[in-house]
This record gives sequence, C-alpha cells and structure tokens, in this order.
Amino acid sequence: MKKKKWYNYLWIWSIIYFILGFFNILFAWLGMIDFLIPIIIAIFRGDKWFCNNMCGRGQLFLQLGNKCGLCRKKQAPKWISSRWFRYAFLVFFFVMFGNMIFQTYLVFSGAESLREVVKLFWTFKLPWGWAYSNGIVSDWIAQYSFGLYSLMLTSTLIGLIVMILYKPRTWCVFCPMGTLTQSICKIKSRKSEEL
Repeated sequence: MKKKKWYNYLWIWSIIYFILGFFNILFAWLGMIDFLIPIIIAIFRGDKWFCNNMCGRGQLFLQLGNKCGLCRKKQAPKWISSRWFRYAFLVFFFVMFGNMIFQTYLVFSGAESLREVVKLFWTFKLPWGWAYSNGIVSDWIAQYSFGLYSLMLTSTLIGLIVMILYKPRTWCVFCPMGTLTQSICKIKSRKSEEL
C-alpha cells in the first residue's frame, strides 16, 4: 500500500474552510488559495498536479463517494465531459466571478451598501449576518467575502449533487479551475514546442 503524503488529507481543509466561513465570513478569503495555487502550478510546472494531488474538494468527494458510499458510481452523461460544456461552464463561472467583483466594487465606491447574504446557486439569498460584525474591516472586504463564500459553497454543492448522481469526482470533469489549468498547460506546451 502506498504511503499517504500530507496533501492526501487536504479534504479536511475543505471542511474546515466552510466551518470557518460559517462562523466568520472573513475566512472566505482563504478560498483564494484554491484559485491561485492551481494557476501558479500550471504556469510553472505545466501540468495539473494541483488538481490530481492537492485539490481538497476532489478529495472530499472521493471520501464521501467511495468511503462513505454516497454515490451511485454511475458514468456521467457524455455531455458533462464535452469540451463545449466545460468551456461554457468556465465562461459562466467567470461571469459570476466578474459579477462578484463588480458587487464588491459597488460597495467599495459607496454606490451600494454591504449585503450580508450568501447566494446559493447564484440565485437564492440566505441571510448570513451572524458571520460578520460591522466595522471589523472595510465593507468592500466583507462584501468580497460574502461573494467568494457564495461561489465556493455553490460550486461545492454542485459537486456534491453530481457526486451523488454519478461517480465521486464527476465535478472534476467540468471544474472551472481544472478547465482553466488545462488550458494554461496546453498553451504552455504549444509555446515550448514552438521554441
């Protein structure tokens, strides 16, 4: 049996992230780690090492799906892994991320006031005021926290849904970060071939 490394336990980090954000929304900023590290690794290594080894969310889905038996272990429909769907979901994800940045800017500029809500599936607003005390930081910092936590929670719930319906890491097939890092790797590979 292969000895496990420290990064094989990053699924615990995924759980801790959501618990911290439940009690204090400012911890949502830690989610930027999940955005920046995969991109940095893809740029400098030219591969998806983060996705394959360090992604706590993918590991969590494996734990819940395989070890806890919470998945049907069925093959997902082919359209989920199709190129058009993966890139369409990436574009949609960037539009939602851009909207989150725009909402943060509106609060920063004073055009809008802080909304202490978490949006599930980019639609359903859940009051989340207990997780933030006004005045701790600038309102725009808190607004970004609410937006990022919403994004992370929604994408995890989507991943859980497809995990239950299909195989544990079905989310990984169309994960926006996976699609983005794969695109970076392809560009990097093409450029090295041209040299």
